[in-house]
Amino acid sequence: MKNIAKILAAFAWSMTLLAAPAFAAVEDDVAKLQHEWERIKYQTPQAEQEKGYEQLVKEADKAVAQNPNRAETLIWHGIIDASYAGAKGGLGALSLAKSAKSAFEHALEIDPNALSGSAYTSLGSLYYQVPGWPIGFGDDKKALTFLKKGLAANPDGIDPNYFYGDFLFRAGDLDNAERVLRKALQAAPRTGRKISDEGRRNEINQLLDKIAAKRK
Repeated sequence: MKNIAKILAAFAWSMTLLAAPAFAAVEDDVAKLQHEWERIKYQTPQAEQEKGYEQLVKEADKAVAQNPNRAETLIWHGIIDASYAGAKGGLGALSLAKSAKSAFEHALEIDPNALSGSAYTSLGSLYYQVPGWPIGFGDDKKALTFLKKGLAANPDGIDPNYFYGDFLFRAGDLDNAERVLRKALQAAPRTGRKISDEGRRNEINQLLDKIAAKRK
């Protein structure tokens, strides 16, 4: 029995050693996608963003193909698809939005807690920004459900509070929108996410300016 236990322990350790490089590879892929997305979204002229996202989608395809059962790569594929849809605009963007939706849903099936519940928030943001039936799949009730799940997973995060605040603003709930957005501004800086944090804070402040303008 002791020999069997030793063999099983050795096997478990060998599996850990094999998994470690695979996990590191996933982290590297995610970091590359994340940093390139940040560069396109926050440091590239708007007229050039569509082309940048088009190329980045191909990189995301490769990352998912290499790690098809990792929620992290699926989440970033969805984020890139959604951003590409926003840059592309028009009816042609709907297929990209559907691809993003599928990626987020798959990520939730694998690990709903991946990246602090980002799939919930990202899916919620899609539901309130995409047109509803008969053009698209937009649905404010579903948006609210997923946005709240994203907040439950990461209550103090800048992204879940920003998107929830944006949803409330679009719904005309200015007081609660402002409250949530100011909470977003208090979020702690994220390691390695300086560009995203600065860009998101600029978006929050722009939204707060719109709220102030509506109250005049």
